[in-house]
Amino acid sequence: HVQLVESGGGSVQAGGSLRLSCAASGNSLRRNTMAWFRQAPGKKREGVAAIWPAVGTIKYVDSVRGRFNISLDNAKTTLYLQMNSLQVEDTGMYYCAAAEFAPSGGDVWSAGGYFTYWGQGTQVTVS
Repeated sequence: HVQLVESGGGSVQAGGSLRLSCAASGNSLRRNTMAWFRQAPGKKREGVAAIWPAVGTIKYVDSVRGRFNISLDNAKTTLYLQMNSLQVEDTGMYYCAAAEFAPSGGDVWSAGGYFTYWGQGTQVTVS
């Protein structure tokens, strides 16, 4: 099993920054891909950013590219999401997720179906 625990959410004014963290534990072979997703009230969940550390691939949804940065520490136990220039539209619950396998081609990963393990979420509110 894999356990994921997010932290770092909060309330911030538009233009501000937040850094989310996700502490990962359990079977490392089941978290070859890690990602951040978010869900705003009344909206579908969307993939925000994903990382494939073994091959060095990183992907972002268009709306956050250039503002957000996903990273993984060397021990591969903490996933980060640095969020800069936050906008009201970034408000939502942010979830950390892990997959044993998720394709890195295209945007298939962003639907979330390949991700087996999920954290409980951390709220981000931008006003």
